[in-house]
Amino acid sequence: MTTGQQLFSLAGRIALVTGASRGLGLAMAEGLAEAGAIVALNDLNADALDGVASALRGRSLKAEIAPFDVTDQHAVKNAVEAIITRHGRLDILVSNAGINHRVPLADWTPADWDRLLTTNLKACFFLAQQAAVSMRQQKHGRIIFTTSIASIQARSDLHGYAASKSGLVGLTRSLACELGEYGITCNGICPGYFETDLTRSLLQSGEYVGRLNSRVPLRRWGRPRDLAGVVVFLASDAASYITGQQIVIDGGFTTTI
Repeated sequence: MTTGQQLFSLAGRIALVTGASRGLGLAMAEGLAEAGAIVALNDLNADALDGVASALRGRSLKAEIAPFDVTDQHAVKNAVEAIITRHGRLDILVSNAGINHRVPLADWTPADWDRLLTTNLKACFFLAQQAAVSMRQQKHGRIIFTTSIASIQARSDLHGYAASKSGLVGLTRSLACELGEYGITCNGICPGYFETDLTRSLLQSGEYVGRLNSRVPLRRWGRPRDLAGVVVFLASDAASYITGQQIVIDGGFTTTI
């Protein structure tokens, strides 16, 4: 293996990726596995995870499933402890699971708000808290959040989503400050408009897609695979001196006016 390959190698690393049965989470989990990591795939649907894990193992990649509800703190604790018991460590947490809710201000209910903030922000905090226990002991770790350009440029009907992702940006910085002395980095991957289930309704509008593409210098929406390289980079030794940062992956959308 060349020095360059060693910088990005994740051989022997143990990773947990939440929301990994499809979309961005699956693409990032696949990228980590391709770089040599043993990847625990999380989602609520165990059957979907089984299919994904089997496909990865069919490519001689190392994958297992970890079905649990990220909003259930007891389940989170048990799942992280089970991974550590099985492998002796947890090196990488990619906290990606999230939801969206698009309605005007007047139509938001307290239940809507709580559900979105619990999934997108609170769950990420307690996952990081649990993962950090092992990472502190081993003096090494990578915590990576999926944030969003909604923390930079929001739409009028994304109130809870924008608030949760903005909070996650702040959480990235505060965890970086506390955990750095233990060799743990914490960074965010900040996607723009990507082709996923969360954006399916937008993708159905040719007018909207065309208007958006006219503002994206690369003239297209992101594809989940576009995140594979950046998550490997942040999880690897190549990014050992990067922490508290947001890496924007948006085809240049936020650079335009």
